[in-house]
Amino acid sequence: MLKRWGGAARALAADRRGIAAVEFAFVAPLLLALYFVTMEVSQAIETNKKVSRIGSMVADLITQQQSITKSEIDAIMKIGESILQPYNRSVGKIVVTAIDITSDATPKVQVAWSRKLVDGTAGVGAAKGTPTTVPDALKVAGTFLIRVESDLAYKPVITWAAEDKPVLGLAAAFDGISMNETYYLRPRMSQSIGCGDC
Repeated sequence: MLKRWGGAARALAADRRGIAAVEFAFVAPLLLALYFVTMEVSQAIETNKKVSRIGSMVADLITQQQSITKSEIDAIMKIGESILQPYNRSVGKIVVTAIDITSDATPKVQVAWSRKLVDGTAGVGAAKGTPTTVPDALKVAGTFLIRVESDLAYKPVITWAAEDKPVLGLAAAFDGISMNETYYLRPRMSQSIGCGDC
């Protein structure tokens, strides 16, 4: 009986017919995981570039104006928001702030007007006259700046649930990757850009 079992064990160990299927069963999950991680990373990089492009494009369009209205600013921000398509797992935030740097001996940096687009809804940003900051290299007395901040909480595919359905596990613990960019541009057609109804 033992001889028969020993012979059967040796025959099984020598049999190589199913080895490829076993190796594939070990390697396939790893290859699939690498594929999906690579795909997700490339989409995250592309979305990060789009978040940066939003700030650049919105600032560029606003600084080409001599004066502007809040409806025009809101329309430009909506155009900026559409840059994120087809990404639709979270909604970006855009804040446009006009900054006036006074001609005083010690220049004051203050908000001239501000608008924001949050969750697709436009509204007032920082109040007029509110102190703000700019990089030291841009703090030139008697100048005017447009600052555009674009922000997005990027949600990978594994954390996203359609139609706001509740999610479990890793997705519930994962809040999103913060992607943001800030652009400062000077007006191109005039010294400052006024917004009468902001």
